[in-house]
Amino acid sequence: MGMEKSDKTPMYQYIINDIKRRIENGELQAHDPLPTQVELAKQFNTSEITSRRALADLVQEGYIYRIRGKGSFVKEEVAAPQRGAMRTIYLVYKNEAVASFNHPFFTEMFQGIREVCEDNGIRFFLWGLDETYKLPDDLNAGIVLLTSNHAFDIRHLTGWQEEKRRMVTVHFFYPHLGIPYVIVDNLTGGYLATHHLISLGHREIGMILPGESMMDINQEFSLRLQGYRLALSQHQIPFNQDLIAVLPGEDFADTGYRGFKALMSLEHPPTAVFGASDLKAIGAMTAAKELGIRIPEDVSIMGYDDLAISEFTNPALSTVNQNTRKLGERAAEILLLGVKDEESGPLREEIVPTVIVRDSTAPLARDADA
Repeated sequence: MGMEKSDKTPMYQYIINDIKRRIENGELQAHDPLPTQVELAKQFNTSEITSRRALADLVQEGYIYRIRGKGSFVKEEVAAPQRGAMRTIYLVYKNEAVASFNHPFFTEMFQGIREVCEDNGIRFFLWGLDETYKLPDDLNAGIVLLTSNHAFDIRHLTGWQEEKRRMVTVHFFYPHLGIPYVIVDNLTGGYLATHHLISLGHREIGMILPGESMMDINQEFSLRLQGYRLALSQHQIPFNQDLIAVLPGEDFADTGYRGFKALMSLEHPPTAVFGASDLKAIGAMTAAKELGIRIPEDVSIMGYDDLAISEFTNPALSTVNQNTRKLGERAAEILLLGVKDEESGPLREEIVPTVIVRDSTAPLARDADA
């Protein structure tokens, strides 16, 4: 290394000073990788505890950031001393029932944010907005903004941009404002769920959705329906609106129960049903048992969300995991990297869901003489 060590300088501080010098004189550029704590310990002939402390302090001082599973990197904001180091990330929400945060969509997302924060020595808190839309006073804090399309006044976003707030939105997004965002790809999720059923030989596939009508389905469920239609189209299966059960109601299990019964009352009922959420699928399973319909021998049932309970239904529910832990990780990483993409617009990332195959779906039973 290029510095001489004073006997009075603790080794961890010596490592810190050396890395700072290399950043400040241009040897290390923004987003360049740093040696691992194991490599640093060998280079400086010290312990991993010492090198780990040096990296942790560099994170705290705003010189580097960490990405889980990839390593430590030089922070771009080092070149902009007028901006303070980010010490805290807030998940900001409005009009969201706190009880709903027990849903795995949120718990996994929070875990992803927290892990990135812990790796980088940053605190993580929730922040509920009231009618004043007041954000935390810390202008250097990172904001992961969780909004809904019906309960958020987007005019406040412009003011926050003028304050140069460090923001990324999740779940919903506002491309015209140039704010980076990370979302789950619900269209692909709907496609993958439907494709799974098609791969098992099903062509008559019902779908259960919440809403007042086909024209009144919220964004995420509408995208799942688009994915369903795309999968049918790519396999040359005609779309049959009769196989789409759209029912109002806040109780999703009841919606699934009523939707399944409506589908089974058709002259030509489906051989597989895709509930647009696990609760709808579980409600459908309850209705099937009442009707004496066997799952999956008579009808395959597919869910969406991968709730903890879905693994323990009888039979265990095939479903779609939204991978929202990765959504949380990427949102926090975008804040830490100080994303700037003025030429091509806001950074957009879509997290691809994963199909979880269990026992509620099976190949279509064929007639013996078919």
